[in-house]
Amino acid sequence: MKKTDELYEMTISEASSMLAKKEISSVELTSSVIARIEQVESKVKGFLYINKEDAIQSAENADKRIKTGDFTPMTGIPGVIKDNMCITGVPTTCASKILENFVPPYTATAVQKLLDSGAVLIGKANMDEFAMGSSTENSAFHVTHNPWNLQKVPGGSSGGSAAIVSAGEGLFALGSDTGGSIRQPAAFCGVVGMKPTYGLVSRYGLIAFASSLDQIGPVGKSVMDSAMILNVISGYDPMDSTSLRSLENNATDYTATIDQGVSGMKIGVIKEMFGDWVDAPVNDAVTKAVSQFEDMGATVDWDVSLPSTKYAMSAYYILAPSEASSNLARYDGVKYGYSWDGEGSMWEGMENTRGIGFGSEVKRRIFLGTYALSAGYYDAYYKKAQEVRTLIKTEFEEAFKKFDILVTPTTPSLPFELGSKTSDPLEMYRSDMCTIPANIAGIPAISLQCGFSEGLPIGLHLIGGALSEEKLLRAAYSFEQATDWHNRVPQI
Repeated sequence: MKKTDELYEMTISEASSMLAKKEISSVELTSSVIARIEQVESKVKGFLYINKEDAIQSAENADKRIKTGDFTPMTGIPGVIKDNMCITGVPTTCASKILENFVPPYTATAVQKLLDSGAVLIGKANMDEFAMGSSTENSAFHVTHNPWNLQKVPGGSSGGSAAIVSAGEGLFALGSDTGGSIRQPAAFCGVVGMKPTYGLVSRYGLIAFASSLDQIGPVGKSVMDSAMILNVISGYDPMDSTSLRSLENNATDYTATIDQGVSGMKIGVIKEMFGDWVDAPVNDAVTKAVSQFEDMGATVDWDVSLPSTKYAMSAYYILAPSEASSNLARYDGVKYGYSWDGEGSMWEGMENTRGIGFGSEVKRRIFLGTYALSAGYYDAYYKKAQEVRTLIKTEFEEAFKKFDILVTPTTPSLPFELGSKTSDPLEMYRSDMCTIPANIAGIPAISLQCGFSEGLPIGLHLIGGALSEEKLLRAAYSFEQATDWHNRVPQI
């Protein structure tokens, strides 16, 4: 049994079991996590907002629920929320100066489900501004560091969420994934990150980047933890027009079949996601991981072609900025958020509000999107990107008629040095090459550890067909249990 001051090291499943048996209390668990935050947060810088007093109060309430028998597996478990999800009365900034003082009057559905389950929310995690970035260096407030090497990036845009879980500053986190923003930082920080099927988790209360691509998902220390979180946050929500109505009376327990193994599964390796552009240590680790699936009884095809996926990044950087240029138009200095207070016309006020309030990456993507949607270019860019999206989606659908799971690296490289790619946006965008196709197609994918190089974790990326989360989690869990990569923790 762990000492009280080491409880932050536990997984959700371990802590939940001990809480249910009353071997520990939520107050003890939460206090251990807070002590860990006080120990390492000055180095990691994963948080934008922390409320220790409210967290202890929530833990006390959770202990009362457990004492009366009114609890769920998530009751009393401390975690954090990415700062683009609204919580009533809690600052929600999207790591942008334009929302620096915004306090929402409502709570995101996914967050409310966690609160209803009795989870303890400690604070809000740092991120790339409006979820635009792959390194969490685009935050308007501070840069987050990778717990495995404080000179490396944690990935993005959910870098704060992944770094916090990796460093033991929370047992779980929620992130959002538009083109890989949960899975890529999960790979860089050596934790498990999952993007569910589009529509499985409500987007109500998630501040939009690209509405047809954004999806909330879990970040955990283990595959089982991710399944436990998904049990709580998934399901139909009438407040979200893109929520899947087929889920209305169809709750799924994603832990029920997670230990049934991969024997008989058919796994395909997408050859377009490998090549000279993937670093050798990453390529080698993922190749060995696929061989592990063969050893566990799965059938593997090493030469699966989805030719349109190589155009996914090009299509994404037309579609996502186009939607962003529309979604971010609401930040005009009139309705809410930062407002420039100098002299001039209304139009000058709006221009200066956005010029000062938005960071360079956000402005870059707004320009790209506005250009792609402008008269004379809509057909050449946006319409063509939508056609490519349809091709990618169709190729995945055909592939999943033959395979249960498709495999790629999560990222083509190891975590890179802080500041090394900030002046080269195209090189930064390359970090999401392997993850973007799943967002384009709206299908689930998960990243988990499959190796280390230079003391840094490497991510294995598993992709499933629409609403195949059970199968995806089963494959990931089987690999995790057959290896020991997930048992390693950073020494900060």
